[in-house]
Amino acid sequence: MNKLRPAGGGAWHLPRHARLVVYEARDGNELITVYDCAAAQKSPSAQIRANLVRVDADHELRHTPTGYLVDMREESRLEEQDDAHYVVRA
Repeated sequence: MNKLRPAGGGAWHLPRHARLVVYEARDGNELITVYDCAAAQKSPSAQIRANLVRVDADHELRHTPTGYLVDMREESRLEEQDDAHYVVRA
């Protein structure tokens, strides 16, 4: 499922207030769930089975018992590095 706006070249636009919920599995894999806005009560915009390698944009990071939350503070792009690795860049 991916309803994010394409940015071309294996990348997608993330809104300024996007939230990424990253669930960490015991085997080291991750499930990245993307919401358009952390405050909105909407369904996710995307779910990706991959590892979030790095966030190179203004954000707030909070750890949870099952992974971590990334609340974006500026518009950015979710970029695919390869089949299982993604980065977020401003």
